Amino acid sequence: MEASTIFSVLLGIGLAASVGFRVFVPLFALSIASYYQVIPLNESWQWIGSIPAMITLGIATIVEIVGYLIPWFDNLLDTIAVPLAAVAGTAVMLSTAADLDPVVTWSLAIIAGGGTATAIKTSTSTTRLASSATTGGIANPVVSTVETGSSIVMSILAFVAPVLAIILVIIILWLMFKVFKWFKPRRSLE
Repeated sequence: MEASTIFSVLLGIGLAASVGFRVFVPLFALSIASYYQVIPLNESWQWIGSIPAMITLGIATIVEIVGYLIPWFDNLLDTIAVPLAAVAGTAVMLSTAADLDPVVTWSLAIIAGGGTATAIKTSTSTTRLASSATTGGIANPVVSTVETGSSIVMSILAFVAPVLAIILVIIILWLMFKVFKWFKPRRSLE
């Protein structure tokens, strides 16, 4: 497997993880990177580097970030963001995968891209729901700011240090597993 193919897969997984925190931040980053020809995209995804796509994704990014700062609205956004994250995670993986058989590309996109984005988005939605229940939504803007920052950091890492981004994805998924296992009700032995 060529280095460019490995880079494209790592980039896609890193961006998919970023989608789990904010759906439009990594898509906007991908649009900018494509526009400035920092990374090559699959032929059918070249449109994402166009000026109209960049403007649209930029506006969507701002609306999403601001929307998540409104305590009652953020939980409403999460109801549509979980399925949207699955689609967007699959899309970023599809758009960056290079020189792979279509069956392998789609398999990676659905499992690694969509799966990673959905796992992280589900976790962030649960965190926000817990924040709403325990603080009446007062802490939600703090949670949202951390998520936005995580999405930006993951997007940047995916482009400049994809191996480090994958290591961070593994750590995040491991931490999520540990936290959910810790909160899982224990069965009593009778």
